[in-house]
Amino acid sequence: MTGPGGDDPAERVRLGPYHERAGIELLSVGPGRVDVALTAGPGDLNAAGLVHGGVIAGLADTACGLAVRSALRGGLVQVTAQLSVAYLAPAPVGRIVARGRALRVGRRAAYAEADVEDGEGTLLARASGTFVVLPERRD
Repeated sequence: MTGPGGDDPAERVRLGPYHERAGIELLSVGPGRVDVALTAGPGDLNAAGLVHGGVIAGLADTACGLAVRSALRGGLVQVTAQLSVAYLAPAPVGRIVARGRALRVGRRAAYAEADVEDGEGTLLARASGTFVVLPERRD
């Protein structure tokens, strides 16, 4: 499948150093949609023994942002302007998947949502984000 301007969405989506350090994996990519996952371990826990909300937020932001990126034409990138996360259930150690979808992608701004689930399919969080669309830096 191709995105705007004939670009392959999978080619537009790249994981960066943060994603590698956080253990985020790219599972699937399509125009305006991305699935990402990580396996939460003991180092991801908060004082209550649950996966820290920041881990969930980082995964949700990645899913939303990459869903937008998969829908952008070449030469453009997105940066998060606002992220809202509603935590719906505690996250245990183990596999966590975020399914992002770009709902509106314009020339200057975009909006996306993501559902975050555990390995059993329990909805852990729902996120929404707005993104600024910018020309890609060519340093």
